[in-house]
Amino acid sequence: MNAERFIENAIAEIKRDIKGRAIIGLSGGVDSSVCAMLAHRALGDRLVPVYVDSGLMRQSESDRIEELFKDLGLVRVNAQDRFLEALKGVVDPEEKRMVVGETFIRVFEEEARRIGGDCLIQGTIYPDRIESDGGIKAHHNVGGLPSRIEFKNIVEPLRDLYKDEVRQVARALSLSPEISERMPFPGPGLSVRIVGEVTRDKLDVVRKANAIVEEEVEEFSPWQAFAAILGMATGVKGDNRVYGYVVAVRAVTSRDAMTAEAMELPWQVLRRISGRITGEIPTVSRVVYDLTPKPPGTIEFE
Repeated sequence: MNAERFIENAIAEIKRDIKGRAIIGLSGGVDSSVCAMLAHRALGDRLVPVYVDSGLMRQSESDRIEELFKDLGLVRVNAQDRFLEALKGVVDPEEKRMVVGETFIRVFEEEARRIGGDCLIQGTIYPDRIESDGGIKAHHNVGGLPSRIEFKNIVEPLRDLYKDEVRQVARALSLSPEISERMPFPGPGLSVRIVGEVTRDKLDVVRKANAIVEEEVEEFSPWQAFAAILGMATGVKGDNRVYGYVVAVRAVTSRDAMTAEAMELPWQVLRRISGRITGEIPTVSRVVYDLTPKPPGTIEFE
C-alpha cells in the first residue's frame, strides 16, 4: 500500500462527503486517531473530536487521551454512569455490543446537535466489517449500530484497510509511536473482557489485572495482551477459604487480527503475572493462561 497516496485520497473523500460540521468518535486507538488526523486536515475547525469516557477504558487511559489530543480541541464527555446503567443485567455478548454501540451513538448525536453537525466519522477498518457481516461478532461501530440514527451520513475513511495498513498510514502522518504502535483495544472496552454482567466492581478488577498483564509482557511486543474475568472459583489466601474471580490472561501474535496464535511466554513471566494479580487484587482467587488460537477462538472473550 502507498500510504501517502491513501492519505491524499482519504482527505479528498472527506472533503467531498462532508460539507458542514462533523464529529469524530476519538477513542485514542490507532484507527480513530488516524481518522482524526485525516479529518482535521480535510475539515479544519469544522471537525469536533469527541472522546466518550464510558468507564470501560484501561487504567489512566482517559486522562492520557485527553492530554494527547487537546490541541485538536477534543471534547471529553463523562458517560460512565450512563454506560453502566445501560449494561445492567446484560449477559449476552452480542447484546452487550449492541447496547454499547447504541449508547455511543446517542452520546455522539447529542454532541452533534450541540455543535450543529450532522455527520459522524468513524475509524471502522476492514476486519470489523468482515466479522460483523459474517456473523462472527457484531462490532459496536458496525453491526452494533442501532437502526435509527440521526446522522445524515457516517464516513469511514479506513473501511478497506487492515490494522497493519492503518499503522503504515499513522507513521506516514507522523503520529507518535505511542499511537501508531498502540495495542488494539476493543470498542466496547472492558465490557467484553468480563464474561457475564458488567459491574463497577468487576470493571475495577479487570482494569487492574489488565494493567499488570500489559506491563509484564510489554518487552515481548505482543499483538494484543490483556486480562479478562471468566467467573468465580474457590481459592485459599492465608489460612482462609475465598471465593473469588477467575482471571484469564491472553497474549497473542497476529498480522491482521483475522488469525492469531497464543504467545509462548516464559514460564517465569506467567508465574509473576499470576502472583501479582492474585497478590495485588484481593478478590481474585485464580489465574489461567489461554492457549487457544484464532480460529477456533476469537482474540477477545466476547
